[in-house]
Amino acid sequence: MDEDTRYEAVRSRDARFDGEFFFAVETTGIYCRPSCPAVTPKRRNVRFYATAAAAQGSGFRACRRCRPDAVPGSADWNVRADVVGRAMRLIGDGVVDREGVSGLAGRLGYSARQVQRQLTGELGAGPVALARAQRAHTARVLLQTTGLPVTEIAFASGFASVRQFNDTVREIYALTPSDLRVAARTTRQAATPTAGIPLRLAHRGPYRSAAVFDLLESEAVSGVEEVSGAPGRRTYRRTLRLPHGTGIIAVRERTGTTGTASGANPGGWLDAQLHLTDPRDLTTAVGRLRRLFDLDADPYAVDERLGADPRLARLVAARPGLRSPGTVDPEEFAVRALVGRSESERLVRRYGKTLDAPCGSLTHLFPDPHVLAEAESSGPLAALTTALADGTVRLDPGADRDEAERALLALPGLDGRTVAVIRTRALGDPDVAPPGPDVPESWRPWRSYAWQHLRAAGELEFR
Repeated sequence: MDEDTRYEAVRSRDARFDGEFFFAVETTGIYCRPSCPAVTPKRRNVRFYATAAAAQGSGFRACRRCRPDAVPGSADWNVRADVVGRAMRLIGDGVVDREGVSGLAGRLGYSARQVQRQLTGELGAGPVALARAQRAHTARVLLQTTGLPVTEIAFASGFASVRQFNDTVREIYALTPSDLRVAARTTRQAATPTAGIPLRLAHRGPYRSAAVFDLLESEAVSGVEEVSGAPGRRTYRRTLRLPHGTGIIAVRERTGTTGTASGANPGGWLDAQLHLTDPRDLTTAVGRLRRLFDLDADPYAVDERLGADPRLARLVAARPGLRSPGTVDPEEFAVRALVGRSESERLVRRYGKTLDAPCGSLTHLFPDPHVLAEAESSGPLAALTTALADGTVRLDPGADRDEAERALLALPGLDGRTVAVIRTRALGDPDVAPPGPDVPESWRPWRSYAWQHLRAAGELEFR
């Protein structure tokens, strides 16, 4: 998009581009999402940015009306396999906060200077600035949804000091942390194991939540996951292994309002509740939930491309906004894809770590690859878990997808179909071809979504 096209999107308050770019107004010093309801500024006063971090780096503060820091992420970061796309996925997982820029660069196989240059040149902000914008958003969420003391929130958000936290919040939101908490529209509640942290996980466009919840319910592993409630009102719950502790998450299904096509949620968010043993894991947990529910997808681009194909047109029309779900734990998913649901449940019972505070039917964490590698001495499962444990196979958000596929195919017991499922779900690749010889090139770069449409219509199994 050129700048004139972007301005037209702003002038029409087009929510399709929320998160794809941001605009700032020089006369007010504020940056916004394209769909901001405020009066459209004059073209000569508008500047455009690829990321919120770039707008912040230029001295603009976030709009209090449209909350541009809370928009879905750009779908580009899931599509792109280059270093910028991989870096953005890793930053979203909190790698810079945990390992620094050197850790990010090491995972990507580049020097820190190369990563800095590429991100700054393309996005207008380096890894530190991008992580800082993410930390500020996490801080705002904790301030406005929990009763945690401000000092605890500073460190839980990933800031190195309270002073750095205070300065960043003032710079980005033009409010002190205490003022930001007072200005919250939502009712504050204590961040306790019973209350948790309430969140709205934003998405753009229509969202076929029923299809996602159907899939999650069909493959839920007892002890680790459960789906409860009647269709249309279901809740998905599961345990998480996180960098600083453990968590239990709950996400509620949302169906469309009256008059929407085929029951697709017309836009907005999914309601979630996070119960974390350590609030420092909030950013990572949210990023993993967004990948599981494919919340950063661009359904407009997907439906336009696939809807033009004669074979898929009726399927797309019947299920607008269909997503290609990912996973919260790529290594866990790879094991489950190999051994199946029943064997996965046996592994949980035998090797899974029991939660310190079980919650209903959620009692365990899925066993770590290191544990399984030591317990299983031979066979395909041993080969896979050993490769995951020693790094021969990497499935983290910044992994090279082609390299990961080659490494998986070299292992015994993993056929092409299983590896394709792992690449789609564990690596979040939106362009994995469904099995079969006649997959049109015109489905690119959304072949994973075509696979989901065929699966949902009962024309092709996913696993």
